[in-house]
Amino acid sequence: MGEVTTTAVMWFRRDLRLADNPALLDACESDGVLPLFVLDPALWGPAGVSRRWYLSASLRALDASLRQRRSGLSVVRGNPVRQVLLAAKTVGAARVHVAADYGPYGHRRDREVEQALGDAGVELVRTGSPYAVAPDRVRNGSGDAYKVYTPFSKGWMEHGWRDPVDAPTGATWLALDDTVDLPSPTLPDGLELPEAGEAAARRRWQAYVDGPLADYDSDRDRPDLDATSHMSVHLKWGEIHPRTMLADLKGRTSKGAATYRKELAWREFYADVLFQRPETAREYLRPEFAKMEYDDPADHLDAWKQGRTGFPIVDAGMRQLRATGWMHNRVRMIVASFLVKDLHVEWQHGARHFIVAGRRGPRVQPARLAVDRGVRHRRRAVLPGVQPDHAGAKFDPEGSYVKRWVPELRDLDPRFVHEPSTAPDGVPEGYPEPIVDHKEERTEALARYDRVRR
Repeated sequence: MGEVTTTAVMWFRRDLRLADNPALLDACESDGVLPLFVLDPALWGPAGVSRRWYLSASLRALDASLRQRRSGLSVVRGNPVRQVLLAAKTVGAARVHVAADYGPYGHRRDREVEQALGDAGVELVRTGSPYAVAPDRVRNGSGDAYKVYTPFSKGWMEHGWRDPVDAPTGATWLALDDTVDLPSPTLPDGLELPEAGEAAARRRWQAYVDGPLADYDSDRDRPDLDATSHMSVHLKWGEIHPRTMLADLKGRTSKGAATYRKELAWREFYADVLFQRPETAREYLRPEFAKMEYDDPADHLDAWKQGRTGFPIVDAGMRQLRATGWMHNRVRMIVASFLVKDLHVEWQHGARHFIVAGRRGPRVQPARLAVDRGVRHRRRAVLPGVQPDHAGAKFDPEGSYVKRWVPELRDLDPRFVHEPSTAPDGVPEGYPEPIVDHKEERTEALARYDRVRR
């Protein structure tokens, strides 16, 4: 009898890289492996242009890397249940390899694909995940999932993670004949997105580790400084794995490195919360807040989206999002708080805008957490609101961040840039007056919160 040959499919999703990809290594143990990506209408349809453009660029980068190994990425379009099974049958695969997806949609989709493959005698093999420690791995002494970050982070550190692995070598690559071309979305004028792909992610990360990382602890809340890593989009699509980043942080003793490690733990904490409570992708983590009174979004939502609220730090953040598909983390919290607590608009409206306008994908928590983050049960801790002018002066003391994104205010003395109405000549021409009174809206927000508590 001749030697039996086996083939496999490597189904890429949020792991668009070759290095430090355990699922890909497992797939390459077969005699032949098909690199596959499925353009899923359920994800592509609701995505904004930023997300579509970046994903397409990242897939092109992955395809180019594979072609250097005399292969290419086979791209198909349609329902993954049908398309993955069809691809496996076409190449005679016994296994389909993936990195486990713990998101609400991805987890459900994979169960359906697994069932269809199993019915056809094909195994779905999950190896690794987009996280250093997969959701549901870190639990307290009672065996329950953590609901608070600090004890989770301690358990996360104690659990630890494996070292990165190299890219595969010597694999035999397969390809489909019936594929689709990658889409080529056109970005709106003025919108510039970063370079996509594994190589770009590694260059950006290395430059950050060699530079601003050491001061991350002290500078990370300053949007006027280029002090953050901008790695969110690379992590979103798995162009780099957090395990790789943690390996590079190992042995670094600066406060910046320690704080950055904690931020990676925050990312994994929220992934765990979402896995335990998948309904919170669109509903309230604390259901009582669903009873709170909210205003008609038509009154102020467009002004918020366009950066025309008359509150400079809020407007600068929203305009940065429109121009780059990204917003500084501290400012993201400010604009989310302003939307919910000053404009009294329910968080889901802001979440949808973040998803469509941003390139990072469906991380809706910033808007929701302005309302119901696993907060302490004290009135002042839960809902005082962020005073935009004070926040602007604290985190953008010279007003350079605001002036960059709000050109109407570029000629103002820094003393007045966060409160233009206090300037000797008043609010500059072309910039709006504040659409609400923060002090009044803060009082109203607290009153609405008290009514929910009764």
